[in-house]
Amino acid sequence: MLRLDAARGVTFCDGLTRRDFLHAGSLATLGLTLADWHALRASQDGPAPDINCIMLFLVGGPSHIDTWDPKPQAPEEVRGPFRPIATNVPGMQISEIFPRMARHADKFSLVRSCYHTATAVHDTGHQMMQTGRLFSGGVEHPHIGCVLGMLKGQRGEVPAHVLMPRPIGRTGGNLPHGQNAGYLGRQHDPFVLNADPATPNFRVPDLLPPSYISSVRADRRQRMRDAVDGAVASFEGNGQAQQMEGNFQLAYRLMSSQRAREAFALEQEPAATRDRFGRTRFGQSCLLARRLIERGVRFVTINMFETVFDEVTWDIHGSRPFTDIAQMSREVVPNFDQAYSTLLEDLHDRGMYSNTIVVALGEFGRTPKINPAGGRDHHPGVWSIILGGGPIRGGRVIGESDELGYRPKSRPVTPGEVAATIYRGLGVDIHRELAGPQNRPLPLVDFGVQPIRELF
Repeated sequence: MLRLDAARGVTFCDGLTRRDFLHAGSLATLGLTLADWHALRASQDGPAPDINCIMLFLVGGPSHIDTWDPKPQAPEEVRGPFRPIATNVPGMQISEIFPRMARHADKFSLVRSCYHTATAVHDTGHQMMQTGRLFSGGVEHPHIGCVLGMLKGQRGEVPAHVLMPRPIGRTGGNLPHGQNAGYLGRQHDPFVLNADPATPNFRVPDLLPPSYISSVRADRRQRMRDAVDGAVASFEGNGQAQQMEGNFQLAYRLMSSQRAREAFALEQEPAATRDRFGRTRFGQSCLLARRLIERGVRFVTINMFETVFDEVTWDIHGSRPFTDIAQMSREVVPNFDQAYSTLLEDLHDRGMYSNTIVVALGEFGRTPKINPAGGRDHHPGVWSIILGGGPIRGGRVIGESDELGYRPKSRPVTPGEVAATIYRGLGVDIHRELAGPQNRPLPLVDFGVQPIRELF
C-alpha cells in the first residue's frame, strides 16, 4: 500500500490531519475518489449514532441584545431596559428576562456571531436558516429535516419529519420560507400538524379519520383502491402519479396505525407535565415534540409563530401591527423561557438529550439602536442562536458581536455553517450531493462551508 506519512502531525482548518491529506492525495493512484475515501474513513470510525433534532424556529427574529447577547456597557438607547444575569456557566451571561434558561446554560451553547448579507426580510432568513442556502434561479433547497428523512427514512409507521403547529404564513416578502422538501419532491415534505396542540380535545385532523369512518370502512376503501390500481398501472408509471401514490400510502399508514395515533396522543401526558411546559401553543408543541421523538420521529420543526402581523411576536418594530420590547418581555419571553427550559429538563431526565439536538434560532437579529416607536428593526448584520444536545457540547459561547451589537467581532458564522453543524450532528456527510432539478447534482451546503467545530 502506498503511504506518504509526515513525521509530525498538522491539523487543517477542516479537521483533517496532514497525514489524512497526504493519504487522500495518494488515492488517485489507486483509482479512488475523495468521496470513496470519506466513506472508507467513516466505516473505520464505526457507525454514527442515530441522532434526532428538534428545531425551534423563533419566527420574527429575536433581538440579540435583549436576549442572549446583552450589552450593559453600551449607551442606553442600545443596551435597552434589561440587565444581564449570570448563568450556571462561569462567564456566560444572558438577559435577566430568561431566569430559567440561566439555570440550564451548561446544556446549550450560544453562537453570538451569526450574520448574513441578503435582503433584510423575514423570508430570506427563513430560507437560509432552515436549508443553509438562499433560494435563487427558481431552485428551492430542501429543509434540513426533509433531507434527513430522505436519507434515513421513517422509523416504523411514524413520519420522519413533523412540522407544527402550522407552516410559516405571511411575513411580508411573499417568498418561500424553506419549510418543505424543495427540489427533492413533495414525497419528502414534512408531515404538517395543522392544529394547535393547546386546544381542548386536541386531535390531528390529517392523521385521525373522522369518527364516522371506522377502520373497517378505511380497509374497504384500501381494497377497492387496490383493485382499481390494476387497471391504471400504465398511468401510475408517470412520476407525478407515483408521488401521489406515495403520499396516499403514507396517509393511509398513519391513519390506520395505532402506533402513529398514539404518538400524537398528547392527552396521555400527565396534567402536571403539560402544566410544566405551559398551556400555550408553543409550550404544548414542545411537549408534543418530545413525545414524537420518543416514539421514532427523527426531526420536529416548531414554528413559535405563523406570522408577524397582529400578534405579539419577536418582531418588535414597536408600532402596530407589530409589538414593542416591553410586550415581548411580558408575553413572548416567559412562554419561551418556560417551554424551552422544560424541554431541556424533560429530555435530560428521560435520557434522550444525548441523542437529540435542540436548536433555537430566528431569521436575523434586531437593530442595536432602539427606534422612536420603542422597538428594534430588522438586522441581519449579527444575531445569536442556541444549540445543544446530541453530540453538540453545552456551556460554550462561540463568537462575539462588536461593542454595540452591529456586526461580528470574532468568529463570524453564516447560515450555511449553522446548517452544516446540524448535519454533522445528525451524522449526515455535508460533502454528499443530492439530485437537484433535471437531476443536476447539488451539494448539501456551499463549497468550502464547514460545521462550527468548536461545538463538537
